[in-house]
Amino acid sequence: MAVVIEDDADIRLLIATVLEQTGFAVHTAPDGLEGIETVRAQHPIVTTLDVSMPGIDGFETARRIRTFSDTHIVMVTARADEEHAQRGRDAGADEYLTKPFRPRDLRARVQAMLETSREA
Repeated sequence: MAVVIEDDADIRLLIATVLEQTGFAVHTAPDGLEGIETVRAQHPIVTTLDVSMPGIDGFETARRIRTFSDTHIVMVTARADEEHAQRGRDAGADEYLTKPFRPRDLRARVQAMLETSREA
């Protein structure tokens, strides 16, 4: 199970398709608040999360998700600087992928996270 939290419908569909091709059943949400509730209801293994969304941003969304879930969080964002990547990790993200991204890069990062968690 995976959850995609992304306000841009085209990117949301792209990420959902990549995760479905990787073998996940995918639920999507267009903003942070709906995304938090979707994660709470679905208990995903992986959650992708945009940083710049209306309402609460991805950093706050990740912090709130971390209060009740150990889902693997991949932040997918146009913000490429190290300061934002560090803020994402501080908020609870496991990975930080910048837009535009190659679908195979997302797939590879998700698979690497899952392999690492199996070894732990």
